[in-house]
Amino acid sequence: MAHGQVGIRPIGTTPRSEILARPFQEFTRIEASGGILLVAATVVALVWANSSRSDLYFDLLHVDLSIYLGQHGLSMSLQHWVNDGLMAVFFFVVGMEIKREVLVGELSELRKAMLPVAAAIGGVLVPAGLYLAVNAGTPAESGWGVPMATDIAFALGALALLGSRIPAGLKVFLTALAIVDDIAAVLVIALFYTASINTTALASAALVVCALIVANVLGARHPLVYIGLGALLWLAFAQSGVHATIAGVILAMTIPVRSRIDAIEFLGSGREMLDAFESEGGGHDVRSTSTQRAVVQSLETLCQHVETPLHRMEHALHPWVTYGILPLFAFANAGVRVVGHLADALTHPVSIGIVVGLVIGKQVGITSFAALAVRLRLANLPAGVTWQHIYGAAWLGGIGFTMALFIGALAFTDPRLVEVSKVGILVASLIAGIGGYTVLRLTTWPAPTAETGDS
Repeated sequence: MAHGQVGIRPIGTTPRSEILARPFQEFTRIEASGGILLVAATVVALVWANSSRSDLYFDLLHVDLSIYLGQHGLSMSLQHWVNDGLMAVFFFVVGMEIKREVLVGELSELRKAMLPVAAAIGGVLVPAGLYLAVNAGTPAESGWGVPMATDIAFALGALALLGSRIPAGLKVFLTALAIVDDIAAVLVIALFYTASINTTALASAALVVCALIVANVLGARHPLVYIGLGALLWLAFAQSGVHATIAGVILAMTIPVRSRIDAIEFLGSGREMLDAFESEGGGHDVRSTSTQRAVVQSLETLCQHVETPLHRMEHALHPWVTYGILPLFAFANAGVRVVGHLADALTHPVSIGIVVGLVIGKQVGITSFAALAVRLRLANLPAGVTWQHIYGAAWLGGIGFTMALFIGALAFTDPRLVEVSKVGILVASLIAGIGGYTVLRLTTWPAPTAETGDS
């Protein structure tokens, strides 16, 4: 490239495969970089919780915050607002990711979906079984759901550290596996970690869901319609006994996935507008005329009409969840006193069950069930992906963290068991992350570059 030239491809020369891959690349980039903030928030929480001013940390989490509208209000601690309120937004984004993957993504075709689905099933059943083998018949057996989940941010962050050693197919596989994991976690939370049911509140939630479905059928597309009804749905679930975050997943299922115009109309109208823009003059340094400004605004509206509300909301909320809500959740939940108690916590059956489930159970469950699906000819390995890749990804599947911490807070009523579970989750996630990185580092090689060729 000559000095002074800008390294931008001329319009129309970008390969189609690269264009199609951009949304997934953006998704993995955000998730991977978000993992850095999760680590930072976790370290801050752990250091503060074990410092001489740990009382300030725990007092902060238990500060009561209230919202009142007339005589009606809701009062919860700061930690509960994060776990029950902000995490509902996280589950809303998770729900939209699930819906997108099922409709148009890796889970939309049975043959493509079978490998991550089978692997995820193994990665759920085996860890839960190993945990129960350690804790069955004790007050801690309710924690069997803790080692089921995979933290996609940390898992993709570990893959990102390996750069060109990792084929794109493995990132897609691990992402799809984590999404199936999330489906299982949502079902477990809804079915097994639900308090006593308030039928009146649940009936109110059902009415709100009906209103959301009607809004979808009638073609309502403005986000405020769904945000307003979604807030009512969350309030109803908060009083129902079913965990309030489930409202986020249900809301996601009602978000429209239809575009207002089709691709042919978009292409035709878009070309006409671009022709009108070009006819007003040009060059690289365009000084927009009133006509060009109007064309740009019309193009923006046209893009909104061809984009589905689900994609638009997911794209808008994903960075907020990754860079804001999840680090706040980690800060509010990862702080556990380990100074002087670490040995006791690590030898507790809850901690042992979680570590064995996440570190051993994920390896065995994901790898064996994936192999079974291929052996039965229900699925094939993605292009460029080897069994060494699958085994390394199975290690990374043991990074439970966000969803594991969340389920742990629901599974145990004894605060001591909650604290012990946090230690187990943190230790297991650290071992799984280092193990997965090491396995993939030692068994894979960087892709050849244009300069080095294939030799």
